[in-house]
Amino acid sequence: MTRFFNRTHAGRALATELRSFLPDCPIVLAIPGGGVPVGYEVARALNAPLGVWVVRKIGVPWHPELGVGAVAEGGYVYFNQELLDQIALSRDRLAEVVKAKQHEVEARVRLFRSGRASPRVRDRTVIVVDDGIVTGGTAHAAIRSLRLQSPKALVLAVPVASPDTIQALASEVDRVVCLQQPFNLYAIGLWYDDFARVDNDEVLRLLDRAWREQDNEPDVIA
Repeated sequence: MTRFFNRTHAGRALATELRSFLPDCPIVLAIPGGGVPVGYEVARALNAPLGVWVVRKIGVPWHPELGVGAVAEGGYVYFNQELLDQIALSRDRLAEVVKAKQHEVEARVRLFRSGRASPRVRDRTVIVVDDGIVTGGTAHAAIRSLRLQSPKALVLAVPVASPDTIQALASEVDRVVCLQQPFNLYAIGLWYDDFARVDNDEVLRLLDRAWREQDNEPDVIA
């Protein structure tokens, strides 16, 4: 299977597979941080507005890197109940973690929107972009919270993801575009030559560039 040089390379490759959506005048919503460089290339190729949809992973208290759910904009909370059952962890025990993640989401929304309103997604095609998916918790939260905004269609677009996760997510969107689905995914970074962390400054720089390149800023909720 082909590896990606970096997120720019992955975004351009992904954009090639999304050109059929050009007539739909879509909006591209990237999940920050790593999804933004990928989403920037997709939005640029489709001449589409670029925005972000903020999601934060809910980790196990004694192992924060193990995601058992996620919080998305609007206060939406997703839990992987099967995983919670496997590790005998109740949702009640995660109440404080969830509250902290909701505050993080609110803070990041204020930072990344820079005073702009939320993107208007009602009755339009929305392409949700990330740099890769392993367990799918953040993708589930993003998709379900966006579905509440009544889009015309939801498309999930990622360069690489595990096939089981893609199968689970496919029923929640109108279309999935995934370039690589290795059974031995292990970690997203293994499929990139350069998988450097994308910090907040880089996210803001790319969003500002995308907004300046568009004739108009991304449509916002009225």
